[in-house]
Amino acid sequence: MQAFQRAWHLRESDGCDESTWKALVEASWKLGDRQLFHTSPNLRGDDVHDLQMRLARLGFDPGRIDGIFGPHTLRAVHDFQSNCGLVVDGVCGPTTVRALLRVSSQSGSGPGIAAIRERLHTGPTAISGSRTVVGQFGGLGAVGQSLSRSLRQRGAHVMGLDEPDAIAQAVAANRFEADVYLGLEGGTGNGIVVHYYQVPSFESIAGHALADACAQTLAACLDMPVTVAGLRLPVLRETRMPAVLCTVGPVRTVSDAASCVADAMVEAVELWMSRAR
Repeated sequence: MQAFQRAWHLRESDGCDESTWKALVEASWKLGDRQLFHTSPNLRGDDVHDLQMRLARLGFDPGRIDGIFGPHTLRAVHDFQSNCGLVVDGVCGPTTVRALLRVSSQSGSGPGIAAIRERLHTGPTAISGSRTVVGQFGGLGAVGQSLSRSLRQRGAHVMGLDEPDAIAQAVAANRFEADVYLGLEGGTGNGIVVHYYQVPSFESIAGHALADACAQTLAACLDMPVTVAGLRLPVLRETRMPAVLCTVGPVRTVSDAASCVADAMVEAVELWMSRAR
């Protein structure tokens, strides 16, 4: 089980937790097993991930490679079908799969246009006027409030979230059309891990850069270890903007340093934006 969790960039646990079970179900789908189309809730699975990777390598941008059949993937399927002279219905059925397998067999094995888009990410170049979501998951309200206040003082439009459901937070952030998501959650360890979105064949390059900036400034603020890790966490997978989730512990120690942590994260956002210019 832990081998599967490591391979899929999931948090390792002794048993099959909810995230692992969902990933196992998604991993059971192979491209061609079922028709893929845009519906609500969105279809999820390894077959969608495979579809997105093949489209991206051919130059049809499906958005983030996340295994979720959303509107960007729908548009990419439309474009592929149109270019191949197929019926443009947005449904990836047997005919579209055959065409995709045939054409993609002649393409390279790189990450494709999705990675290029990530490298060319053009977000805001200053905090003032940017749209930022600050989400916290239990016990870190003081840090979240301090961070939101510091961002507003610098002119950012801030949405604060304390909804315990990660997907609900992601949906709210997407509707807010945020430029960046900064998440905080309590951990059981002694230190801080800054997470960004990563799966075996794709990572959010912008999210990774933001995580590195957070680790740099937080390490200078707190006398505890700070590391960076790419994981397939729900809030990072579902958000459409560069996002990080800082897992901190002990919670009491970090909460007592709320002002310092907030200033460090604001500094990290400024550093990240300056590097992206």
